[in-house]
Amino acid sequence: MTVTNGGLTSVTVSAVSVTNPEFATPNLTLPLVVPAGQSVDVNISFTPATTGWTGGLIKFSGSGNSTLSVQAGGSGVDSQAVTAAPSSLSFGQVPVGGSASLPLVLKNARNWAVTISAIQPSSPAFSISGATFPLTLSGKQSVALTVNYSPESAGPIGGSLFISGPGESIPLTGAGTTGAAGQLSISPASLNYSSVPVGTTDTLPITVSATGAAVTISSASSSSSQFALTGASFPLTIASGQSMSFGVAFTPQSSGTVSGSLSFSSTASDSQLKESLTGVGTVTPYSVSLSWNQSSGAAGYNVYRSTSSNGSYSKINPALDSNTAYADSSVVSGTTYYYAATSVNSSGMESSLSNPIQVAVP
Repeated sequence: MTVTNGGLTSVTVSAVSVTNPEFATPNLTLPLVVPAGQSVDVNISFTPATTGWTGGLIKFSGSGNSTLSVQAGGSGVDSQAVTAAPSSLSFGQVPVGGSASLPLVLKNARNWAVTISAIQPSSPAFSISGATFPLTLSGKQSVALTVNYSPESAGPIGGSLFISGPGESIPLTGAGTTGAAGQLSISPASLNYSSVPVGTTDTLPITVSATGAAVTISSASSSSSQFALTGASFPLTIASGQSMSFGVAFTPQSSGTVSGSLSFSSTASDSQLKESLTGVGTVTPYSVSLSWNQSSGAAGYNVYRSTSSNGSYSKINPALDSNTAYADSSVVSGTTYYYAATSVNSSGMESSLSNPIQVAVP
């Protein structure tokens, strides 16, 4: 939690009392001096002795008869019913009047249904969207949410999201600033991939820079599954004047030109920055050339193909072939084929399949 001195003179916190020993203020050294207009972060720990809900009152006593009472509550459980990814959210610096968003995924860790009756932010500066409550998650099911931070005043803030039902909390931190929002830029402005074989991956580097103020990037999304950002874990904060480098991978799924974009959601003045992406997928053409000995009395031949030595064979020549050779240009890279031929006499009688041959296409 964040304790702020809103007075005109310094306040010295000389004592802390707790009505419930399951709550404590670890690592807090007293006396603690809080200058006028300044804030300090204080950690509150909860060590449940039994399962179920419990509460307590934490009282800070300071100079000039100043006191601050904080209610605390928590639920002891045998195991976590719901897990959160990430386990805590840090929004970094966000201009007052602006907003920042971070993704949050809640997963039912159990094999049976769990109901989340509500999610309650500890401060009106935080809000949540993406689902309607109450919400029941079946075993191992997940729900994707968005947590928003809209600072109402300058300075740091600590808080949490309380998941009512499972009785769990997710820590939240942020800081409101009165300065201008930082700016985010990407170099190069666009990426172009040429002649990348289908099924392989080519990765090109990009550099993301912040100027003017620190920028927190909450997420990145690609408009095409064939492009993906690598080497990044969100949320991340880039200090003013600093840069970070990542890779963008292109894995074409078919031949031809693919266009897309990579979007970054951040606390920058341009909260949705995009990187243009273009790639060309290529397929190496393959052909299998077959030949066989002439059969006496044959008016022509048929060619059959299978992808299994013991599987069913399908005729691949569109019409009876009078030659003793055939080129199959419909093969796919990375596949093994089995070929056999038959002869057909002038009466239309067809022989049985010849002994098959195996051909592996690179």
